[in-house]
Amino acid sequence: MVSVPRLARVVGAAGGTCSALALLAVPLAAQPASQRAVPSTYAITNARLVPVSGPVIEKGTIVVRDGLIAAVGAAVKPPADARVIDGTGLTVYPGLIDAYSSIGLPAQSTGGATGGRGGAGVAAFAANQQAQSAQSAGPSISPHPLGLRPEVTAVELLKPDAEAFAGPQSAGITAALTAPGSGIFQGQSAFITLGTGDAVSLVVKTPVTQNVGFTPLRTGGYPNSLLGVFSSLRQMLLDTQHYRDEQAAYARNARGMRRPEADPSLEALVPVIEGRQPVIMQASTQREIERALGLAKEFKLKAIVAGGSEAYLVADQLKAADVPVLLSLNFPHRTAAPSADADPDPIRVLKERVQAPKTAAQLAKAGVKFAFESGGITAWTDFLGNAQKAVEAGLPADQALRALTLGPAEILGVADRVGSLDAGKIANLTIVRGDLTARGARVTQLFVDGKPVTPRAPAADAATAVTASGAWTTSVSLEGTQYAVTLSLRQDGEKLGGSLQGDLGSGEISNGSIGADGAFRFTATVTYKGGTEEATFVGNLEGNAIRGRVQVVGNNPGNFSGTRPERGTGRPQRTPQE
Repeated sequence: MVSVPRLARVVGAAGGTCSALALLAVPLAAQPASQRAVPSTYAITNARLVPVSGPVIEKGTIVVRDGLIAAVGAAVKPPADARVIDGTGLTVYPGLIDAYSSIGLPAQSTGGATGGRGGAGVAAFAANQQAQSAQSAGPSISPHPLGLRPEVTAVELLKPDAEAFAGPQSAGITAALTAPGSGIFQGQSAFITLGTGDAVSLVVKTPVTQNVGFTPLRTGGYPNSLLGVFSSLRQMLLDTQHYRDEQAAYARNARGMRRPEADPSLEALVPVIEGRQPVIMQASTQREIERALGLAKEFKLKAIVAGGSEAYLVADQLKAADVPVLLSLNFPHRTAAPSADADPDPIRVLKERVQAPKTAAQLAKAGVKFAFESGGITAWTDFLGNAQKAVEAGLPADQALRALTLGPAEILGVADRVGSLDAGKIANLTIVRGDLTARGARVTQLFVDGKPVTPRAPAADAATAVTASGAWTTSVSLEGTQYAVTLSLRQDGEKLGGSLQGDLGSGEISNGSIGADGAFRFTATVTYKGGTEEATFVGNLEGNAIRGRVQVVGNNPGNFSGTRPERGTGRPQRTPQE
């Protein structure tokens, strides 16, 4: 079997244009027949099919054979050797794609073992990675300091783990771009499927992009400021131009020339300055994005912006430069249950929460290409939940779906392999009960590389320590006024859903999550002061009692507490002492 480092070298030597799957033909053929995967054929019938690349098929059949999509259509008949799955009441979508992540890589924080990157948490993510640079970079003859190592490759670091994949799979994700997350020049990404097997078998394409972070190094050395970061980036790109020209001159006529020194870091950047390899720049603020655009223009880079929380402020510039955005779904929110004495969030933070769901629609209106990325989310329920919030904030549903499927595939150069339900593409499918872009949708089944995968909640086992399901009689205190509310909660693993009814109107609960320690959060639309606003509830559950803080957008925070009947008695539990 070809080792992962060997695979990286082989693909790199080929210019990164070959699919890693094609390179696996020889070693797999050499395996004993008993060790080879048994070809499987499946036919999902009577399902609603959403190809993304074409019109919706309200009732049709999709056939999967040997890991690929064999046929899609209303008149397709299941092959005789197919295992037939009745898809009545289900909708089949192309497998969802996380456009920028660190899934499957070791020592990645922010999103835990399954974590993502970028977006609203880009600075924190990059800062956390500085301490892990030495481990990620590994042995190197590069003369450049840690944090400036573009030769590092994700495929050499990749460690597939079923537990690491469980979270993304629960959100319907079947494939992802995964990239090293340390330093400034961080290294080269790989596009992988989230299936079973060793690292080599999961790689679809490598390398895909070079990756750049703008967070200053935290090691005490240079660069330790944003200005220093850009100075280092410029200097290294200038050095690469000189290195390339010197190497080319020596290759043309070595006689009489001193042999140029090898520099693996600069060698890795040659495809970048020649426009053969895109470079993802982690930029969230307007200032960062504008500087990224300036750097791309100066060196004629094929740039992609990741994060993009303030991309709406420079949408015209992004459109003019034809620079796509990998938009983070890590929307700002409280990550811990506040106490009654906690200070309210600053107005700036509240404005960011309100703006986050609107950005995608604004980019779409401006004609900016974009796709969604996880952005270091800590609860995978937020991945689809926040995409659905973007739709509610004005993003057309078909564009939201495209940003989760074909959009990232096109931006990352793998649309010939994934992103739509077309014959010949990799059989990555996300099967949903309901509408994927609307609240209440539930991912029931995945196919990854043609193999069925049953998703589970990321922390379902841990979350069984508490259960929030039930009708909660709740009192909400806002600016001295008490409001009687009934919270009808439904818990599925760490997911929390349900509805709110009472003095604050009625509405569905979204983006809900709960941990094994009883800490929970969710959002709901409420009627307050004559208007309709979004309210965020963050609290703790103890037995049959809940309490915490509530924040209605644009208003002062308040408190809430509630109880539900004790099981089997119908009697409410006493509220905990204040």
